Amino acid sequence: MRPYAPPTAGRLGKLRLDFNENTVGTSARVLQRLRQALGQGRPAVYPEYGSLRQTLARHFKVAPASLLLTNGTDEAIQVFVNTYIDSGAQVVTLSPSYAMYRFYAELAGASVREIPYRAPALAFPLEELLEAITAATRGVLLANPNNPTGTAISRRGLEKILARASGAAVLVDEAYFDFCGVTALPLLETYPNLFVCRTFSKAYGLAALRAGCLFSRRENVEFLRKAQSPYSVNMLAATAAAAAVQDRSFLRRYVAESLAARQVLYRGLERLGVAYYPSQANFVLFQAGGRAAEICGKLRRRGILVRDRSYELPGCVRVTAGTRAQARRFLKELERIWKA
Repeated sequence: MRPYAPPTAGRLGKLRLDFNENTVGTSARVLQRLRQALGQGRPAVYPEYGSLRQTLARHFKVAPASLLLTNGTDEAIQVFVNTYIDSGAQVVTLSPSYAMYRFYAELAGASVREIPYRAPALAFPLEELLEAITAATRGVLLANPNNPTGTAISRRGLEKILARASGAAVLVDEAYFDFCGVTALPLLETYPNLFVCRTFSKAYGLAALRAGCLFSRRENVEFLRKAQSPYSVNMLAATAAAAAVQDRSFLRRYVAESLAARQVLYRGLERLGVAYYPSQANFVLFQAGGRAAEICGKLRRRGILVRDRSYELPGCVRVTAGTRAQARRFLKELERIWKA
């Protein structure tokens, strides 16, 4: 196995368009709640999750018993794998996608089969995925929309996967749901093999606090709890998550701004003649060819961070769609580099 080592050092003070975080910060309501919690001596007390679970269940429109609080999406994936994937089991996922699907499956000793996104448009390989799922498949892990391609699949497509993988546990990672709008949550009671995870690290602006949720049927969540530490979500993360879902105007404004910024990126890249892949998330993957590393390095020296993905998609660079002003700043610097 190779360790997952994201390039997260030296990012403060720069325009962070590399990890798809909320680029304007955190809701003022969240910050106020955090200050109150710190002033009440709560860091000395083990966290309680009862009221938080009720708050999140109302927000996500699920039963409280169908929700598991997690330390970000990473723990959701880990708990899912630890509960349902044994050593030697067959797991199917897509490529390229979030590295932690393979990471935790390999850690469990599973045999991982990766289905590539369809070239040249990086379309979702539904037929190929369905063909790869067999009676021996025990887990299917996919993101909708996917990172780094920005590709999404319809709810009907998800239903075909769930029906085909009736003997497997299927995890749908909806980290970028807020920018897409397609969710599998309404299917939880129809498909007993469905699991959905969400994160507060993207649209909600809580990346540093590590908060997330894993959803499934009540009986499945009871099994998931057996594979999870009882206090994996710390008090500050729990406090912030509860406040974040209550500040809906902050979420709506940022999502709308990011979607507008995505259009700015499209137009700017088209003007420069730079090929890109249409996205259903808050980022755009574009083709820089043999200049990918050069462009990322020169942008960094100008205080702008983007993500070089050429290690898995040759020549590709991913840029976060933050705000329209941030997108214009990025395009201005990219044009100077591109034409040099």
